Amino acid sequence: MIQCREGRNRLERWVILAFIGFVAQLVDGSLGMAYGLTSTSFLLLFGIAPAAASASVHLAEVITTASSGLSHLKFGNVDRGIVTGIALPGSIGAFLGALFLGSIPGDLVKPYVSILLIALGLFILIRFLRRPVHRRTLPQEEPSQNFSKRGLIPLGFAAGFIDSTGGGGWGPITTPVLLARKNAEARKVVGSVDTSEFAVAISATLGFLISLGWQQVHWEWVIAIMAGGMIAAPIAAWLVRIIPSHLLGILVGGMILVTNARTILTSYPIDSHMIPWVYGILFCLLGGAVIYSMIRLKKAKKKIQFQGK
Repeated sequence: MIQCREGRNRLERWVILAFIGFVAQLVDGSLGMAYGLTSTSFLLLFGIAPAAASASVHLAEVITTASSGLSHLKFGNVDRGIVTGIALPGSIGAFLGALFLGSIPGDLVKPYVSILLIALGLFILIRFLRRPVHRRTLPQEEPSQNFSKRGLIPLGFAAGFIDSTGGGGWGPITTPVLLARKNAEARKVVGSVDTSEFAVAISATLGFLISLGWQQVHWEWVIAIMAGGMIAAPIAAWLVRIIPSHLLGILVGGMILVTNARTILTSYPIDSHMIPWVYGILFCLLGGAVIYSMIRLKKAKKKIQFQGK
């Protein structure tokens, strides 16, 4: 009876982790960010140490990013200049970040990693709330632009380092910066960031294996997250051509805030009566942001329809 219950609980946990991997890859493949942030946030919620969580996520990403990159190449969503410009410096930064995080005790760094994830979640939320809603944000072809290698190198290195130390950050840092360039083609920025993340994931994984060893990796969790991500990769590569990114970006930012708020609230001596209020405020802010985004998107579509007449 006990063994049956343990088997059922294990299966339920595996399904949940596979679903997390599916959602994370669906979001990342269509938005260009948040696979690592989403997966790591939920793993921290399960109680896994930050370094082990980041190592498990990056090991899963080796397969999911390869699948995602091939899908984006198939759909023509890749700018080879961007990929070659950020992949190598990103790999170096990710390797060094993994060595740094692996040398710090997990319980000590866990709340600080959550603070970093919350900061990145706020960055995503504000970024998509402030981003202008016009033709560039709606599905269509846009003029491409060449990016300076001089600017791509430090961008890739910084994003790779933060990605390893925070369990995510490659997309949230590189995607908004690249999209901020004039006439940047959104679908190619997203596809290029996802494709280059394959090299970053390999380097981060090597760094974690050197600093932690194979025994720290939760292989069951890796396989579950990986399986969900592989299913979602081709779907996300197709969605990036047709779906506006505003609403998805806001939902991702809000989800990261909510999941990491629990780690912060349980890591410090905070009055238990305050916890429901904190969650209530977060959900109210997220709900308001979603409504605001939907109203702006609806107005933008009406304006485009009017201009097309």
